[in-house]
Amino acid sequence: MRPSPPPLDVTYARAQWPRLFLACPAESVRALARSLCEQHQVQDIQLPQSGLALLKLRDSAQGDAYYPGEVPLAIAHVRVTSSDGACVEGAAQLLDDRTSLARAIAVLDAVLAAQLSGHAEAQALLTTGAALLAEQTAQRRALMASTRVDFALLGTTEEENDDE
Repeated sequence: MRPSPPPLDVTYARAQWPRLFLACPAESVRALARSLCEQHQVQDIQLPQSGLALLKLRDSAQGDAYYPGEVPLAIAHVRVTSSDGACVEGAAQLLDDRTSLARAIAVLDAVLAAQLSGHAEAQALLTTGAALLAEQTAQRRALMASTRVDFALLGTTEEENDDE
């Protein structure tokens, strides 16, 4: 049995990895996954699939479930075996319809989780994704701040006093 890998120096929860990888250009994610597939043996546990999933919500007043619509969903589940015999599984579920991207992220998930060879490149890609998301968040906040309306100044004009 292989000893557990040392703790990751990752500041991102594993549940956030797919989101961070999705923030990166898809071709860079696929290219890294192709490179890792050449270093390690990768088997599909479940063939990558894409389709539509029903979005289920609960009514806040009655507590009843309802389905407002469908969302695209891509799923992949892989087993990665390194050259030294270490075997680890990775998976990805994306709100996206690209199965090849889901499989690539599943491979990166496995390699990064077990710190197999090539995990440093995957870690760098995570950091890139986090930086891109932070930039996008900053842009959105700036846009929201620029459209903010100050209602405190309304009603303080003399026209309002003329109605009396």
